[in-house]
Amino acid sequence: MQPATPLRSFLEIPYDELEEMNLRAKAQRLERVDPAQIRDERIAYLEGESRIKAVTVCFTDLEGRMHMLDYDKKFLLKSYDNLTFDGSSIRGFADQEESDLRLVIDWPAFYWLPSDVFGAGKVLVFCNVLARDGSPYGSDMRGQLKAFLDRQHKEKGLTCFAANEIEGFLFQGRDAERRLSASEGFEYVSIGGYYHSLPSDPLRLFMDAAAEAQRAMGFANEKDHPEVAPSQFEMNFEYSEALIAADQFQLYKLLCRQVAARLDMTASFLPKPVVGVNGSGAHTNMSISKKGKNIFFDKDGEDKVSGEARDFIDRILNSAPDICLVMNASVNSYRRLDPAFEAPNQIKVSPIDRGSMIRIPLGNERSARVEVRSVGPDSNIYQTLFAIFKTGLEGPPSDPRDESKRTRTRYLPSNIYDAIRIFKGSSWAKELFGADVHERFADLKQASADRCPRALGTRVKVAEVQYHHEVTNQTLWNDF
Repeated sequence: MQPATPLRSFLEIPYDELEEMNLRAKAQRLERVDPAQIRDERIAYLEGESRIKAVTVCFTDLEGRMHMLDYDKKFLLKSYDNLTFDGSSIRGFADQEESDLRLVIDWPAFYWLPSDVFGAGKVLVFCNVLARDGSPYGSDMRGQLKAFLDRQHKEKGLTCFAANEIEGFLFQGRDAERRLSASEGFEYVSIGGYYHSLPSDPLRLFMDAAAEAQRAMGFANEKDHPEVAPSQFEMNFEYSEALIAADQFQLYKLLCRQVAARLDMTASFLPKPVVGVNGSGAHTNMSISKKGKNIFFDKDGEDKVSGEARDFIDRILNSAPDICLVMNASVNSYRRLDPAFEAPNQIKVSPIDRGSMIRIPLGNERSARVEVRSVGPDSNIYQTLFAIFKTGLEGPPSDPRDESKRTRTRYLPSNIYDAIRIFKGSSWAKELFGADVHERFADLKQASADRCPRALGTRVKVAEVQYHHEVTNQTLWNDF
């Protein structure tokens, strides 16, 4: 009798091979290899690899949620240039009468996946969204960021770099956000605190597994550690070109949630899930190079940064209230902007004061950068990087005659209602995003705010968690 053979043989790649494949793909992006050449390579690979059953195609909506569709590999190979979906089902996208939207695959943004985290036989690729007529869709901020970065490189020879220090919490139980009870709250898995976690702690086991997955996906890990608050973590990875950094931001949160779910836990990126302890941020480090030279560095400049960097900082500070809603896009995010917890709510720059919105870290010619500390981990990272880079490069500079801006301490809005009001009235925000997207985003944030108590108070309200845009709770949203 012949031994039984498996009915299916789906692709499962060892982690060390995965890392090599994903790092090669990242290098192609950094070297700006012709996207058509990469497309042909990826198609040839998919055609030749029989163990792949599906391609996960993903895009991000206006609020920053990542959406994924699995296309049968054979269908995708025949139809990759004509992928359509109903945009009216995505909050912040098309109205019902203009619902047909298209997905265009960004072939360089292609990832091989750890099969134990994402399932065997799948690869993932990012997409941009096109309108019915084939033009870039305004609410697709990934497409907007990509076009802006490409334009800066083509017209000015500039390459924008970024890295995010994304903090999160690990809570006991699956779907802890969706199941939050006002009486019980969240349950910590560890109370070790900053830099302290025993090797067998649940938090350390989670971080080890998540770090392995992100290393395999080509993130080029740097360090990971418990953060200040109980059950809080941070895992840092390599500084990279801004669009790559934004894609990795989305994948980081996705794989953290996947790994946590496998452990019957929840990885949460609410900015302030628990009052009385430090919240979670996504400190955003940024620099710009020209012909391989970091233009933010000046060995003779104050704090070792250049005039170009100072101008970049000045424009961001000048428009900080206008774009605060983009960087802090939820009701809950304004709880984090609390000066009692090292919150970056002051509209100023400092090399040392961590309450400042912008910090200038100690750096050299390679590492000189600007750190924008007031970004929440739940922001739409494509929209945030687009807003900060464009504001820093093209936004209105401060008026040197305005003595008050230089002499008094200014603060970011303390609640989402003020942030919405300032955003709506900002001519720069309207110019930044265009009138249609500016209005859509403000309306989304208003709807989100109106589902939650107006005054924050001292307790995290169930509504601000369950209606948080990253919590998958579509049924609850549909009740309104």
